[in-house]
Amino acid sequence: MSLPSIEALLERARERARALGAPYAGSLEPAEAWALLQHDAAARLVDVRSRAEWEFVGRVPGAVEIEWKSWPGMVRNEAFLDTLSAQAERSAPLLFLCRSGGRSHDAALAATAAGFGACFNVLQGFEGDRDAAAHRNTIGGWRAAGLPWSQG
Repeated sequence: MSLPSIEALLERARERARALGAPYAGSLEPAEAWALLQHDAAARLVDVRSRAEWEFVGRVPGAVEIEWKSWPGMVRNEAFLDTLSAQAERSAPLLFLCRSGGRSHDAALAATAAGFGACFNVLQGFEGDRDAAAHRNTIGGWRAAGLPWSQG
């Protein structure tokens, strides 16, 4: 994407976040997140899913992996911000990803409140929304968009 395209993408992301009342930098669709990662070498994808999800559902190569909540029980990771501080620059664009966009929203809120600069939520998450059969990975999400991931 050219620079004007990235600027337009970032403006759309800011508008989405404002519409949701979110104080972070923006809300990105998966393909937009990928485009931003390709454009800005400092940007980091922060996968906040649980270790079980990384192991059994799939991983995004190169993502910073920090659980927001741990499975089983989905207990909040109290060391999240400390771990994020150790693994990411405060001024770098941080793109938070979870299964469907909920935990990543919460992580982006917390990181923004803690003083990280450009925090984005990746809408639809890794697996997207459920389809009519209650299955994920067919409607929206990182995987359904054909973006890089691995399993196993």
